Amino acid sequence: MKNLERLEYLFGNTNIEKLKQAKVAVIGLGGVGGVAALALARTGVGSLIIQDYDIVQESNINRQLIANYETLGRKKADVMEEEILKVNPTCSVIKLDERFCEESKLFTYEFDYLIDAIDSVADKFFLIKECLKRKLTFISAMGAAKKVDPTKLVVTEIKKTCADPLAKIIRRKLREENINEKVMVVSSTEVPAKIPALGSYMPVTATAGLLLADYIVKLIITGGIS
Repeated sequence: MKNLERLEYLFGNTNIEKLKQAKVAVIGLGGVGGVAALALARTGVGSLIIQDYDIVQESNINRQLIANYETLGRKKADVMEEEILKVNPTCSVIKLDERFCEESKLFTYEFDYLIDAIDSVADKFFLIKECLKRKLTFISAMGAAKKVDPTKLVVTEIKKTCADPLAKIIRRKLREENINEKVMVVSSTEVPAKIPALGSYMPVTATAGLLLADYIVKLIITGGIS
């Protein structure tokens, strides 16, 4: 297909076929996860599970690809499914319009890789624990709010993160439960701005989403694990 022609020049037909066969779950479709999901779709990933319980709000417009004045009030999962199919009509999309928690239907489906872009600390920690317990290959987004320098974002192990309050909380929770497995994350080394609200800047959130997607794409191509 012509839509993947430029990718095939870079990756070759064999790797394009690997991407078409891959199944990836993206949990959280905001400024970070939404970019990751659409990047995977544009890269030819053949099956996507997308999960988010929220609706598009006006405050999302500054950073979320699916947010505009025509989509206000609509479910993010519905809008994301439409956008995925606009750029990758052959993609198989499973849409979960629900919050990820212990009652989530996510793990009733099979998938090869997972991207965690959840905002809630409790839900994020539970998802990380479940992925580790089930020996799933995944990567988790850490804090992108209160940051303005996209060049400070890195892909690293959570135990190596610094200047990231969310990563610090998750690290502590992992230690408290004696969980020592490797957890790969996208995290910023930038010291957060000292502001009371969670201000967000699209170049940072979008870069985080692209790094998440790139990590998964490269794993699919190489057949590696995190």
